Amino acid sequence: MSESELLLRLVEVVLLASLIELLWLLTHISAAPRGLLPNLLAGLSLALALRLGLGGAGTAWVAACLVAAGVCHVFDLRARWHRPVASLSPDASRLERFLP
Repeated sequence: MSESELLLRLVEVVLLASLIELLWLLTHISAAPRGLLPNLLAGLSLALALRLGLGGAGTAWVAACLVAAGVCHVFDLRARWHRPVASLSPDASRLERFLP
């Protein structure tokens, strides 16, 4: 097996693992942390773009996967941006014990 074939197989293993994770999340959505789906879809789109590019697919297919990854990334950033950030000031005294 050549080096390029091995790389293709490794990317396919990553894609398969990501698809299994996606299917598990979709069937057990109550157990999934909120906002995990866009992050997973962005990574899946990037891995698919890599697989298509290494496999010799056309530029349009690779570009479509990259656009999908970008859109998912924007949704992920938007979800993270609007989440409230916990304040450390009430618990600062407890945290000081662990700081050097």
